[in-house]
Amino acid sequence: MKKTIHRAGTRGHANHGWLDSHHTFSFAGYHEPTRMNFGVLRVLNDDKVAGGKGFGTHPHDNMEIISIPLSGDLEHKDSMGTHGVIKEGDIQVMSAGTGVYHSEFNKNADIPVEFLQIWLFPNKKDVTPRYDQQSIKELEKQNEFYQILSPNAEDEGVWIHQDAYFSMGKFDGTTTATYQLQNKENGLYVFVLYGDLRVDDTELISRDGLGIQEADEVHFEFKTSSHILLMEVPMV
Repeated sequence: MKKTIHRAGTRGHANHGWLDSHHTFSFAGYHEPTRMNFGVLRVLNDDKVAGGKGFGTHPHDNMEIISIPLSGDLEHKDSMGTHGVIKEGDIQVMSAGTGVYHSEFNKNADIPVEFLQIWLFPNKKDVTPRYDQQSIKELEKQNEFYQILSPNAEDEGVWIHQDAYFSMGKFDGTTTATYQLQNKENGLYVFVLYGDLRVDDTELISRDGLGIQEADEVHFEFKTSSHILLMEVPMV
């Protein structure tokens, strides 16, 4: 097993007033050559947007873009004619493909919205852009990992143009769990939303990240109540 640890306090940080963002990988003004990506996982941003503020209309192409709200409401508009709001318990995916313009704003004027912004390189270029959002609340299981994203449209959760699998889990303290990789050639990136846990022999706390390669399964031991995001991704 090969591991790469990204402690919460080592992430890039930008505070623009309306946006407070932490970057696990190089992004915008944060450039760290040793932290460009983990396989096809290119961006993992932990964003907080002030009330009524947001990202104005801007373009993307040939990227799979996933948003997972943690609190508040995020309003989305794009050049495909999509207009919707996502909230905690939802997941949003946009396949930028040949090109799309979109904006993301805090729906509420009085409270911030917090969300994860995740970009993956696709396995197909220049696809027709597409958008999807779903509630994943009904998939939630206590003390188990549950899948929220995959390459397969027939699976539960959303799908993308990449052989990647995302799972989440909420765990009580003193419990254990095991994650079995879908493909042993993939890597697994563990991101701790909150908690105190051990992943094999590595101790992690809130907002720590851990990349794991060359493993068929990964073992978790939870010391406190914890909320975890797992991103299984191709490494090439």
